[in-house]
Amino acid sequence: MSDEDSLFRKMIDREIPADIVHEDDRVIAIRDINPQAPTHVLVVPKTRYRNVAELAEADSDLLTELFRVATRLAERDGVAESGYRLLFNTNADAGQTIFHVHLHLLGGEPLGALTGGPMHG
Repeated sequence: MSDEDSLFRKMIDREIPADIVHEDDRVIAIRDINPQAPTHVLVVPKTRYRNVAELAEADSDLLTELFRVATRLAERDGVAESGYRLLFNTNADAGQTIFHVHLHLLGGEPLGALTGGPMHG
């Protein structure tokens, strides 16, 4: 899939509607259309990278910026104090369905443990 074909690219270019909660010159954040928690925001770099590994290799400053934006949004949505989860799905087996890297911000309710074994802290 090319950058021009990315669902996120179409949102960035305003070709399809999105509930945009943050935008600057490098990052856009939108509410997920199929939320898995009361707060479910996707933090997306405007430059397309296939997954977080590709982004980390190419632009670690942009990767850091995704976390900064997510933290500010968690505070603004009122979930910072109670807790929130940040996660990347990387490639198909992890559940990545849009191959334009995006950070999920989830919160607003107890989220429970992730699958795949015991999780602590």
